Amino acid sequence: MMQKTAIALAATAMLSIGSTALADDKGEVELAYVEWSSEVASTNVVKAVLEDMGYDVKITSVSAAAMWQAVGTGDVDGLVAAWLPTTHKDYLEKVADRVEDLGPNLEGTRIGLVVPDYVEIDSIEDLNAAAEKFDGKIIGIDPGAGLMSKTEKAIEDYGLNDMKLVEGTGPIMTAVLGDAIKDHEWVVVTGWTPHWMFAKWDLKYLDDPKGVYGGEEQIHTVVRKGLKEDMPEVYAVLDNFHWTPDQMAELMVWNQEKHADPYANAQRWVKENADTVSSWKP
Repeated sequence: MMQKTAIALAATAMLSIGSTALADDKGEVELAYVEWSSEVASTNVVKAVLEDMGYDVKITSVSAAAMWQAVGTGDVDGLVAAWLPTTHKDYLEKVADRVEDLGPNLEGTRIGLVVPDYVEIDSIEDLNAAAEKFDGKIIGIDPGAGLMSKTEKAIEDYGLNDMKLVEGTGPIMTAVLGDAIKDHEWVVVTGWTPHWMFAKWDLKYLDDPKGVYGGEEQIHTVVRKGLKEDMPEVYAVLDNFHWTPDQMAELMVWNQEKHADPYANAQRWVKENADTVSSWKP
């Protein structure tokens, strides 16, 4: 009799555990992002928050064009990596009728051409005359980025015939920048704020008198049409998600440490900023 009772209790416990697991498994959420240090930080933070709430969150790093296409077709649920109104303007226009812009999750961003503070020019207009010191190169990032298309336009509008835009990635760009600074060499890179490189080195943006790169930007959250009806709790978190450049910079610095795990760091940030995170939840 005691054996039967023990078996029954064990079975009941297993059913209870199974029911809890099912209750906590609220479904899968898919987010896309570009491999910029800022977007790695923000996307992993959102993943950490949603997974704490019981969702299975898949995040995928893609090019900017693929990111926008994925949310436009509904292949992903959303993104927190939309640089507007300038950088991703063309991408948004192509899918505007199939997505919902939830507004900015971070204000005070900027894009442009960046040089070490010791470089003795201050404007994009001066690049041609100093092309030899820069080895005729502007060090870029991935070719699909809106920042790259803006830089191609800058080369055309400013007549930078002696400068060539070099494709790469964000990590390659910062590696080249770091090597040049170590040797006190002149270098110009495609840059954006917020970024950890501004905390590590003394840098400056080159003036852009023609306004090719636009003014101050914002990072927006964009979701597929229908998400509000399909997953109202996820929609609410994404709609409420908002933080400051200083908060983002703190996490980006952590992510530059040796053997850093961006998701583990995001979980740490979420834990240490509980008041901010609680304001995002419905």
